Amino acid sequence: MKLLQKYRTHYNDNLKLAIPVVISQLGHTLVQTSDIIIIGHFAGTVALAAVSLGSSIFSVFLLIGIGISYGSTPLIAQHNGRNDHAECGQLLSNSLFINLLTGLILFGLVWIGAIFFLGNLHQSPEVEAQAKPFLMLLGISVIPMLVFNTFKQFAEGLGFTKQAMMISVWGNVLNICLGIIFVKGLFGITPMGIRGVGYATLIDRCVMATAMSLYVFRSPRFTRYIKTFAFKNVDRVRSWKILKIGVPVAMQYTFEIGAFSGAAVIIGAINYVDLAAHQVAINLASITYMMSSGLGAAAAIKSGNYFGAKDHGNLRTAALSNYHIVLLFMFLTALLFTLANHLLPWIYTSDNAVIIIAAQLLIIAAFFQLFDGAQVVGLGILRGMGDVNIPTLITFIAYWIIGLPVGYWLGIYLKVGVTGVWYGLTLGLMASAILLFIRFELISKKHRYNVVPIIAQD
Repeated sequence: MKLLQKYRTHYNDNLKLAIPVVISQLGHTLVQTSDIIIIGHFAGTVALAAVSLGSSIFSVFLLIGIGISYGSTPLIAQHNGRNDHAECGQLLSNSLFINLLTGLILFGLVWIGAIFFLGNLHQSPEVEAQAKPFLMLLGISVIPMLVFNTFKQFAEGLGFTKQAMMISVWGNVLNICLGIIFVKGLFGITPMGIRGVGYATLIDRCVMATAMSLYVFRSPRFTRYIKTFAFKNVDRVRSWKILKIGVPVAMQYTFEIGAFSGAAVIIGAINYVDLAAHQVAINLASITYMMSSGLGAAAAIKSGNYFGAKDHGNLRTAALSNYHIVLLFMFLTALLFTLANHLLPWIYTSDNAVIIIAAQLLIIAAFFQLFDGAQVVGLGILRGMGDVNIPTLITFIAYWIIGLPVGYWLGIYLKVGVTGVWYGLTLGLMASAILLFIRFELISKKHRYNVVPIIAQD
């Protein structure tokens, strides 16, 4: 009861801020989820494996873009905490410039990868043939996705989260409808197969980018902030501040998601049935991960507000309350994965061989849920405080020194198979969660008790 009284206000405030962010964050994953479900039921197991390969590779580039776009949010939250509205608008100008440039670079890298490197991953030829056009369409879609994220992160940094949530919800409805129409060839359209979900995703992200930017520019609540928005205000100093946070965050996401994408390549070398099962299980785990990521993004906003106001007591209490929330949520999802491990894969496919393997992987996913939730919230809290470099090193060690090598050793060298790869990834998540919490404990106590800070700000 005392615990509830101590944290009740923060539970309410954090959930009020987090729930719209969670739903909005979920939108990124639900686009891929709808693609997988449509392909799994309408195009078969080979096409499902191709979506897995394409999505796994693209996820690395997607998370690089999302991570860089997050660089503006803690800064905007901190300056808003100081009532510096003009600086928020100038940060938006710099953020849009950076994200447009990032989107163009990422598209170029995806295109080069699809043309020159996809054939060297030792995958099934039929899988490679279908994955290439799908991957290239996803690559184009990263540009409007980052425009959407620019304005989404700006609004969320100011505490306005509901509009991005609604746009994400309706965007996913549009993506599902267009995906079915294009894949099946309804209303006189020639059936496109796997390319259909690629076109649906591209159109969906263009519509979402347009809607979010119009919302920010036309809503009266942002008028005082966007008075200073102009590309002439793009400068090296502010862009560097954003990149100092955004690039390490992008690297954090890349190290984690890259490890899972690397696992997909390892599993694909075993056989395409295991790869399809991996895609089903990892997509279900990605849904809970992105929901936790929404809690982490909200935690970053709150910790940024308190850090900007130098209120380190409330910062620590709010941060711990976010840990409580995410651990409870992930415990519930772990129960769901355990109790429904044979039912959930049916959402994606009716192939019994895929379902049996995916059910085994969901038991492992249930085990790592708590670690996954704790580490993503830990990253968000530290990001709000401007601490990004050491957490980046932690994620690299956890996933690329521990998780993926152990997974390869178990899965390939000891011939445990796909489950062995997942055991290694679980170990990486556990290491990340523990090390990030220790990092938070150390620096939050130092700030609270007026010890000289160990993080450089701005």
